[in-house]
Amino acid sequence: MITINTISNFSTIPGFILLGFPGSRQSQILLCELFSVIYILTLMGNGSIICAVRWDQRLHTPMYILLANFSFLEVCYVTSTVPNMLANFLSDTKVISFSGCFLQFYFFFSLGSAECFFLAIMAFDRYLAICRPLHYPTIMTRHLCNNLVISCWVLGFLWFLVPISIISQMTFCGSRIIDHFLCDPGPLLALTCKKVPMIELVFSILSPLPLIIPFLFIMGSYVLVLAAVLKVPSASGKRKAFSTCGSHLAVVSLFYGSVLVMYGSPTSEHEAGMQKIVTLFYSVLTPLLNPVIYSLRNKDMKKALQKLLGN
Repeated sequence: MITINTISNFSTIPGFILLGFPGSRQSQILLCELFSVIYILTLMGNGSIICAVRWDQRLHTPMYILLANFSFLEVCYVTSTVPNMLANFLSDTKVISFSGCFLQFYFFFSLGSAECFFLAIMAFDRYLAICRPLHYPTIMTRHLCNNLVISCWVLGFLWFLVPISIISQMTFCGSRIIDHFLCDPGPLLALTCKKVPMIELVFSILSPLPLIIPFLFIMGSYVLVLAAVLKVPSASGKRKAFSTCGSHLAVVSLFYGSVLVMYGSPTSEHEAGMQKIVTLFYSVLTPLLNPVIYSLRNKDMKKALQKLLGN
């Protein structure tokens, strides 16, 4: 395993050193096997939802079209980090090239932004279904649904074009060691040769917005949903309404809960280990759990998956 003492000149390294999860060679192999299993299960779970929606005509509705796109997004999201993490476990140098680091940074945060936008659109869909049930078919048409899906993808990938363009043009000095398993903007900016307050200000403004704006939209949607559900006279009607949005609420809580813990607290050397764990939760474990949450709480999805697996 690489250590600072084994390198005499960091400027000769053609990239950055991702420390990942330090440990013995045996522990690295065990971690590699563990995350390989998690990665395969994530691909299988989200892939099953995509196939179920694609092949079951009953699921060709806006809610499930959004869910299928969200599952595809989760596959891309986990793929932006896990394959490199697995290679890092087995690597003696732990080096990632400059271009590889910048690409990982761009795709990881672009896909993360797109995920926030998708969660907001899915909350809007649930709001229409519960608060405007009679107008839902005329408002949430296939055309509108497709436009919303395209908007989520485009906005997600446009948002970080400026930050990645800026950071890829900067020069880096010092150890080039990133105490993380992915290329995070905080450690990258700390390694720049020249500190530019304006660039740090741009990052501090642009980075939280894809989290905050969709989060406020989601909370507003569910406040209106809650108000509408409380007006339902029967207990069974209330349960049915809550079950309609229960899976989405669970996914929002998992993702935003861990992200807010990560980016809502100050960064320090003593918190590096905790930040890795929290990042691991929302970037690797959440995509693994999402298919389980949606399939367990949705009868139509369970039937479609049973039909798919049965065939």
